[in-house]
This record gives sequence, structure tokens and C-alpha cells, in this order.
Amino acid sequence: MHLSAAGLECMKKAEGFRNRAYKDVAGIPTIGYGHRLLPGESFPGGIGHAQAETLLLSDVRLAEQALERLVKVPLAQGQFDALVDFIFNLGAGRFASSTLLKDLNAGRYDAAAGQLLHWDFAGKSELPSLKARREAELRLWHGGSAPQQALA
Repeated sequence: MHLSAAGLECMKKAEGFRNRAYKDVAGIPTIGYGHRLLPGESFPGGIGHAQAETLLLSDVRLAEQALERLVKVPLAQGQFDALVDFIFNLGAGRFASSTLLKDLNAGRYDAAAGQLLHWDFAGKSELPSLKARREAELRLWHGGSAPQQALA
């Protein structure tokens, strides 16, 4: 299974595009559509949309692979999309140790979906942008689209 067009659009809206490197809310150097700069990566002249999308699709593949490795139960497309976005945003390590994954692999799909909404903090602060992102993931999970106003 692969991230759908709706899942990719949700991710791009949540991340936004930045053509220059910046530090995200966790202080990690980032560029494009949320691509975390890897050791040795540098974009002193910035990047365009095409290069940003190439980086994003590469990062998405890594999130898809982590999801396929960690999840032991069948997923619907919307569930897959929501979890790829979740892993892209928070990392495979945090997903691997989460109650969300434990609930999901135990077949408790509703409990797992509810766990998405607990991941809207950066440090001790609840962030409206993360809250909106988790709500959009929950809509994807349940097969709905993620309206633009919820991701702005």
C-alpha cells in the first residue's frame, strides 16, 4: 500500500512549503515540506517546489516502510494515510513505542484512532497546528477528507 493523493495533500498542507532551511518546533533543521536535514545535507541557495516534492516523496517512502514493518493488522487506505502522516511528523521510533501502535496491533482500531488526538504537544505546550493535524489524520482514518480550514 502507498500513501494516497489525499494523504499526500493533507501532509503538504500540514507541513507547508519553505524554500529555505529553518528550525521546526523541535529545533530540528528542516526545509521544503518538512524534510529534516540529514548530516551533510545543505541547501545554501534554497530549493524549489519540485526538489521539495522529491525530498518529501523519499521521506514518505521511509514512513511507509516503517509502517509496514511495525503494523501487524490490515489497514484501510485512510488508516494507512493517517499513520504515514503521523510517522512522517513524529518519527518511526515514537510510533513504535506508542500506545497507538499497541492498540492497533491488538485489533483495537477505535482505541488506536483515539490515540492520534493525544499527540498534539511540543514539549509541554499544546500546539493548535498539531491539534489540527491530528484531527485531519483522524478524518483520514475514518475515510473522510481533511478540509483545508482544519490544516491552516
